[in-house]
Amino acid sequence: MSNRLRTPPDPANIESALERNRAFASAGGQEGAVVFPNLRLFVITCLDPRVDPAHFLGLGLSDAMVVRNVGGRVTPEVINDVAFVGQIAETALPDGPLFEAAVIHHTQCGAGALADDAFRHRYAERIGAEESTLREHAVLDPTATVTDDVERLRSAPAVSPRVRVSGHVYDVVTGFVETVIPAGR
Repeated sequence: MSNRLRTPPDPANIESALERNRAFASAGGQEGAVVFPNLRLFVITCLDPRVDPAHFLGLGLSDAMVVRNVGGRVTPEVINDVAFVGQIAETALPDGPLFEAAVIHHTQCGAGALADDAFRHRYAERIGAEESTLREHAVLDPTATVTDDVERLRSAPAVSPRVRVSGHVYDVVTGFVETVIPAGR
């Protein structure tokens, strides 16, 4: 285990972020922000701090909606979020594509720990989940898991057929994103 993981949390961490917020707000950083994303993009990716789409995709404020979770997996909650945004968009855009949902998994994903029986067992006990359902959330081969998740999102009845879905893999070593499945329905 690296020392970075064993370092005790510093209560000033949030204060440092709040100082940055005050500078952002004082400079008017929120001005011009819009509700519907400028790029008509909805990104689903991992919560790993190395995988921040604002940085690796060069996103600015209001460019995209972003959902981050363990492994960047398409869960029932993510499907509901995409369906919700799709329903709102349908009221504003009477025809044509609504937006693209880009599922982005990454190399060296910590969700691979869910493939380890001991880890998965302890984690299932901790969160009160069925251990057998957690195994399928492991990300060992991001190309395979992003392919599965794109299909899961494309086939979800709740998601508007006007939402285009694509799949990508971000390499945390090179910084490049590779398209695995182009946008489509």
